[in-house]
Amino acid sequence: MAHVSIVGAYNTQFGNFVKKNKETGEITDLKTLYDLMLEAGRGAIADAGIDAKDIDGVWVGSCAPGLFANQEHLAAFAPEIAPDALRFKPMYRCEDACSSGSVALYNALYALESGRARVALVLGVEKMNLLDTKGITHALATCSYWPEEGAKGYTFPGLFAEYAKGYAARYGLDPAALARMLASVSALNYRNGIDNPLAHFGKGGVADRLGLTTAEAILGLPDEKNPIIAAPLRLHDCSLVTDGAAAVILVRDDLAIAKSEKAVQIAGIGHVNERLAISVRPNMHELMAGKEAVRKAFEEARITIKDVDIAEVHDCFTINQLLTTEALGLSADGHAGYDYLEGRFSRDDEHCAVNLSGGLKAKGHPVGATGVSMHALVYKQLIGEPIGATLTKKKPHIGVTFNVGGSSVTNCVTVLKKK
Repeated sequence: MAHVSIVGAYNTQFGNFVKKNKETGEITDLKTLYDLMLEAGRGAIADAGIDAKDIDGVWVGSCAPGLFANQEHLAAFAPEIAPDALRFKPMYRCEDACSSGSVALYNALYALESGRARVALVLGVEKMNLLDTKGITHALATCSYWPEEGAKGYTFPGLFAEYAKGYAARYGLDPAALARMLASVSALNYRNGIDNPLAHFGKGGVADRLGLTTAEAILGLPDEKNPIIAAPLRLHDCSLVTDGAAAVILVRDDLAIAKSEKAVQIAGIGHVNERLAISVRPNMHELMAGKEAVRKAFEEARITIKDVDIAEVHDCFTINQLLTTEALGLSADGHAGYDYLEGRFSRDDEHCAVNLSGGLKAKGHPVGATGVSMHALVYKQLIGEPIGATLTKKKPHIGVTFNVGGSSVTNCVTVLKKK
């Protein structure tokens, strides 16, 4: 089987790129879905230093562009990134909720491994803020098991609240203890996000202005500034509604460019599905499928968690950062919250830093772009061109991404290794 490497990457600014007139209801799109795709695709090609004509296909991850931005058949727009070079090349769109970007990357990987392609452009994109809160909530709810969940009024905060309640019950955590643990996760991500120039909640953003860099500061907010969204989850336990895109260039390792200093090998992947409905899962206090995805990825890469220097994990809600941290083996089951309270997983950690980008909580979560963004930013860390916070104790050589779709239904774990 041929090996595959990333040789270039680009991440757009993440944020809310819509202006809404509250009096008239008029909406002005400041950076369209198409603008984001063009910027990310062209940026990745330039970063890799390749000729666009050498790209054999484009894989686009996007969750719900038809609902969010009235554009299905989205991959068909990708030739506009370089019309003379990409016209008549195959284009693919992949959808797996919030893991759409990682699944797009995996499908490109399979094409390269099979020999059908030698160079691939993988792009993740989502334009979420054209809709109002009700519209956004509905679009995301279609990624749940609709008959039992979305149709019954379950939102994604509600679904992950079930994990939070299950976790607290399993490990005997009272509400105050769980709240401190979850706030410590938010605070770490906010601290990292402030140093990420591309983050939705970056320098000068809400978390920076309010000084939300400690668990105490978050817990000290009045209820109107941090309301309950779905008990026990509050506003600052929830990721952001974000517009953005990211892209990477993949190449087979038998190409000369794969031998360059900018090449990072995709050393192993784990792609595992849980059952869609939470009602049929045997427990709601751990990511059973996530643990299997980690096992598969680490086995293929021939590593253990002790080898991992940095990890980008899917903190769509703070409880899921605890669960992914445990699934990776960075913390024992039931102990991730205590580890975060003790200050572990920061840029100063001697073993492994988590979410140097600020995670979904601070960097933002344009759902279809998130998986590609994780890969792009870990890649940048590994080649010595970090965007945002950096390790203080060592230089990273191995990074992991842990991206999930739905209520941790689709679990995608990738091991990236600097050659």
